[in-house]
Amino acid sequence: MRLFIDGDAFPNLLKPITLRAIERLKIETYVIANKKINIGKSKHITYMIVDTGADEADHKIVEMVEEDDLVITADIPLADRIITKNAHAIDHRGELYSVDNIKQYLAIRNLMQEIRDSGEMTRGPKAFGVKDAHEFANQLNAFLAKNYTFPIKKQ
Repeated sequence: MRLFIDGDAFPNLLKPITLRAIERLKIETYVIANKKINIGKSKHITYMIVDTGADEADHKIVEMVEEDDLVITADIPLADRIITKNAHAIDHRGELYSVDNIKQYLAIRNLMQEIRDSGEMTRGPKAFGVKDAHEFANQLNAFLAKNYTFPIKKQ
């Protein structure tokens, strides 16, 4: 299992949480964004900057992700593409997307987009806070405990 981080909107509060998990478990990690993003220094992290443009980071993540990899993203359409590849996705607030729930999240997201496109003013998501970071940490740790196995060292 590898870890991919959709870095374009990655909250600062999640950086130390994620870095600790990467270091503790030695997880091969890719941070992909269209600008320089730094979650910390680690020999396990590869930073990749993609071309500027809508969904360029998403396309790169989908191209690279394989079955059972984990992607951290708040982008629901990207999460849907990840789930389709039999990989896993967690959002910044600790929601674990799955085959059972991703279509519902996508439908709600698309409905809200249609409402906004029609000119209706809607409230965006609530501000990201410490409670959200705590929920994320709990979900990430639970997921890794259940799904991550340490790489076997070659002798």
